[in-house]
Amino acid sequence: MKAFQLQIKSLTAEDLSAILELDQACFGGLWTLDAYQRELDSPNSDLIGLFSPVFPLQLLGMGCFWSILDEAHITIMAVHPQYQRQGLGQALLYSLLKTAFTKGLERATLEVRASNLAAISLYQKFGFKTAGQRRRYYQDNGEDALILWLGDLQKPQFQQALAHLSPMVKNRLSLSSWQLVLDQATSGRDTLSVGELA
Repeated sequence: MKAFQLQIKSLTAEDLSAILELDQACFGGLWTLDAYQRELDSPNSDLIGLFSPVFPLQLLGMGCFWSILDEAHITIMAVHPQYQRQGLGQALLYSLLKTAFTKGLERATLEVRASNLAAISLYQKFGFKTAGQRRRYYQDNGEDALILWLGDLQKPQFQQALAHLSPMVKNRLSLSSWQLVLDQATSGRDTLSVGELA
């Protein structure tokens, strides 16, 4: 069976139109053009995209975190509805955590809807624990958010966890005929390759 190519790389201003389309498909227009432009311009924000050159929807997913002191605060995790449950979320989360580790950050946090059991399960698979709750956090329906937390990113145990997660991510992608590849036109620092998952 043929594997479809995937790339994870830093998003740029050239991707803004695709970013807004993905935001609309996943969140119904959560962030504005100006908000995403601020993320791209901010030195404290890492915004990455998951691309496939063989599909009409080239930007299949995206993730973002803010570097706040020694913490990676994950603000966006989105996979287009047509491509969910195929391992793309695992690849994005792995890339965000590896980027946070590379930047020397000590921990990662995020908020997630209390009803989003699939997302909670994904985060738990990567070692996140529930640290608290924000009452009526989501403005659209007043739903509570769970605060999830992952610490000790700079400890050897986390490096071992990344090594353990890498084959899991690759295997999950391959089950849905995906393969991460390195874009030769992009520096290795801005693109996650299949080699970096090894």
